[in-house]
Amino acid sequence: MALLSACGVFRGDDEGGQSARTTGVTSEPCPSAVDSGKGCIYLGTISDLTAGPFAALAVPITDAQKAFWARVNKAGGIGGKYEVDVTRYVRDNKYNPEVHRQVYNEIKEQVLGLAQTLGSPTTAAIIGDLKASSVVSAPASWTSAWEFEDVVIETGASYCVEAMNAVDYAMEAYRPKSVMAVHLAGDYGADAAAGAKVAAEAHGLEFTSVETPPGATEQGRAITEITRAEPDLVILTTGPADAATIVGQSAAAGFKGRFIGTAPTWNPALLKSPAAEALKALYEQSSPGRSWNADTPGHQAMRASLPGVTPNDGYTSGWAWAYPMKAALEKMVADGDISRAGLLAAVKSLKTVDYEGMLPPEAGNYADDPDTAAFRQTLINKPDDSAPTGVTEVRDFFTGPTAKSYTFDGPCFAKL
Repeated sequence: MALLSACGVFRGDDEGGQSARTTGVTSEPCPSAVDSGKGCIYLGTISDLTAGPFAALAVPITDAQKAFWARVNKAGGIGGKYEVDVTRYVRDNKYNPEVHRQVYNEIKEQVLGLAQTLGSPTTAAIIGDLKASSVVSAPASWTSAWEFEDVVIETGASYCVEAMNAVDYAMEAYRPKSVMAVHLAGDYGADAAAGAKVAAEAHGLEFTSVETPPGATEQGRAITEITRAEPDLVILTTGPADAATIVGQSAAAGFKGRFIGTAPTWNPALLKSPAAEALKALYEQSSPGRSWNADTPGHQAMRASLPGVTPNDGYTSGWAWAYPMKAALEKMVADGDISRAGLLAAVKSLKTVDYEGMLPPEAGNYADDPDTAAFRQTLINKPDDSAPTGVTEVRDFFTGPTAKSYTFDGPCFAKL
């Protein structure tokens, strides 16, 4: 009976005025409740908050999500019955899969789901338990593997699609004859590399792939491969410091090809780095969503909720990633099954999500099969000193011919 009470379905007050309990949901208010008459839904956060390569993005991602849910709570919460807490169960994964698994195990019996699980290889370390325990999770990553996992509510196009669209864009803009993918190992880097390979082959281009370890001081081999092979286009899938080293030192060695880096390769601080001039000359950023200063209701609400911060598209991504969880929680409460199973059922019913203009509604399709549901639109940005986050838009949401015709029958990286 103790197990049933810990994991049972929350059905509200029974005739005796007592409440059943479910994991991560209480009838008591949240610690910082706006309305003490509402119950609390606890969501966990596992992010790269100190020592990993994405901390400069992850801290803003996490802060934006705290602000997002504070706004939800001030607006009446979820279904007028619950507020959401994303502050009590926050853990640092140091972008290490073992640490990610360890801290997940520390909090998993205290939360209904995960407001954030940062990183593709790190989230892969817990995906088995997420599925076994029906723990719905919002990823801070864009691997195509999430298209095939019901418990993962991804937002925006995958790295695979992003790289396909980047190559298709480059074909229009630069007419490359050869493409090299320089990438980290695992779902993040390999997913983009696989997309680049598919697009290069579709256009009859020469393709090579170079795996590189994380760390700005570890990029010697990648730089050597680039300067030796001299590809016309390099698709980069690394951390920001790695990208700056690769672009800056390749340019210093005389390389004159183009770089397009996936979204996490950029950080506005790079414009103050020694590589700034090389980045402005040779680099563009592909992106699954519009930047900080875009004129949409969602972007406006984000900026209003984060006054005084230094603009960073970690905030933009973190805010956008929260919308599907909000939609799923609202559907769960409306359906009356307040439980992990109820939340997962709600996710599986969603064909659209209101992103308040930050993304098209169809980006939130979790009901259809992976190939039908896969969102295939991305953007291209270029470095710009005058822009709030150091980039301005070159190409608005588009789907290139490669992504449009591609069939998602499994994670892209499995085909690299």
